[in-house]
Amino acid sequence: MIVTEQDLHDASILIVDDQEANVSLLAQLLQSAGYTQVSSTMEPQEVGALHRKHRYDLILLDLQMPGMDGFQVMEGLKSNLGDSYLPVLVITAQPGHKLRALQAGARDFVSKPFDLVEVRTRIRNMLEVRLLYKKLQNYSRTLEQTVQERTAELRESEARYRALTELAADWYWEQDEHGAFTKVSGPVLEMLGIRVDALAEGTGDGDITGWDPEEQALLRSTIAARKPFLDFVFSRRTASGREQRFQVSGEPMFNQSARFIGYRGIGVELFRF
Repeated sequence: MIVTEQDLHDASILIVDDQEANVSLLAQLLQSAGYTQVSSTMEPQEVGALHRKHRYDLILLDLQMPGMDGFQVMEGLKSNLGDSYLPVLVITAQPGHKLRALQAGARDFVSKPFDLVEVRTRIRNMLEVRLLYKKLQNYSRTLEQTVQERTAELRESEARYRALTELAADWYWEQDEHGAFTKVSGPVLEMLGIRVDALAEGTGDGDITGWDPEEQALLRSTIAARKPFLDFVFSRRTASGREQRFQVSGEPMFNQSARFIGYRGIGVELFRF
């Protein structure tokens, strides 16, 4: 994240001074340095409204003005700002006012009579900080909006996925990295012969009885290899002697660090007799 010369030259600057000669001198100085968005006012009462409208990147503010001094202007700006950064560089001929101005919220100061090299340097330095601050704010807002959009998309996608799987299957299931069922939708426990208390205890498929040993070994080897499986058919015989056949599809799940965290999938009961 950088500030280019073009960014600096396009920065908006307001000069606030009740002396026309000072306004003219600062305006010429800024224009000769390449700044193109320079405006001014000799009425300090106007500064708050002007800044609300234009959101200046820098305000060059004289402290000693009749009617409303620079300290009062800064107080008004702080109550109207939409962000916490007060982009004010104060101008003063009173050395004792410098510390008070900084405590009031000014970011820097220049002294009268002007040292032109010092003025240009302080203006440039302050603009670089201000523009970086704005870029960071914009980046943070964009990042936050992107995260919100992606989160909403993921939730919508997950909701669609679950809705489709519930329509297309007898059950939806998820297992953790140890093989314990963590989510089930549909009569999967009853069909597979898993006790409800076994699920609560976090046990895996060890409670399923009557599997075909070869089919069981094949499915377990597929899961151990972290491979997806599609339309895998297996059978089991219940304690009463009835035979069941199932068709199951599943895929491994990984977190953002690529660590395996379990499986999820769908299943249907093909027949029971």
